[in-house]
Amino acid sequence: MKNLKQFTFVICMLIAFSAFSQTKKDKKIISDAKDAKKALIKADAGLTKYFEKAAGYVLFPNVGKGGFIVGGASGNGVVYENGVAVGMADLKQLNIGLQAGGQAIIEVIFFETAVDLARFKEGNFKFSAEATAVAVESGVAVATQYNEGVATFALPKAGLMASASVGGQKFSYNAFY
Repeated sequence: MKNLKQFTFVICMLIAFSAFSQTKKDKKIISDAKDAKKALIKADAGLTKYFEKAAGYVLFPNVGKGGFIVGGASGNGVVYENGVAVGMADLKQLNIGLQAGGQAIIEVIFFETAVDLARFKEGNFKFSAEATAVAVESGVAVATQYNEGVATFALPKAGLMASASVGGQKFSYNAFY
């Protein structure tokens, strides 16, 4: 009977630890997200207030965008609630219109309230076709306001693209637990 209890305890612990663990890929994205946050704040210290006061945010450290007339974007990110990582997110975008080139960016989406964040986590969130991200430059965050509970910023990492659109982006969310 004692062995059965010990065996049951070990199995329960293994299940519990595996439920809260991230994959190697997730850990790399989380590490990249920490570096991306530093890069964003270095580019514009005004973003600090968003990181500190937002109910939550999703940080995509590596979004690849590209296109010639027909374009797309893809990236993986980390969802934070009150500054704590709570899950992973996936970004997909497909659009048609005037665009040319390729680009790698850091994208961060801040949620003003818990309701706005919950809408994202429930899968009821996507950008309208005309949505754009604010390009991160020194001082720009101070003048930027939330729009319908959301503020989006993008920092180019490499490349050049004749488009700053985030319109049509769709997201999925997977909680850690």
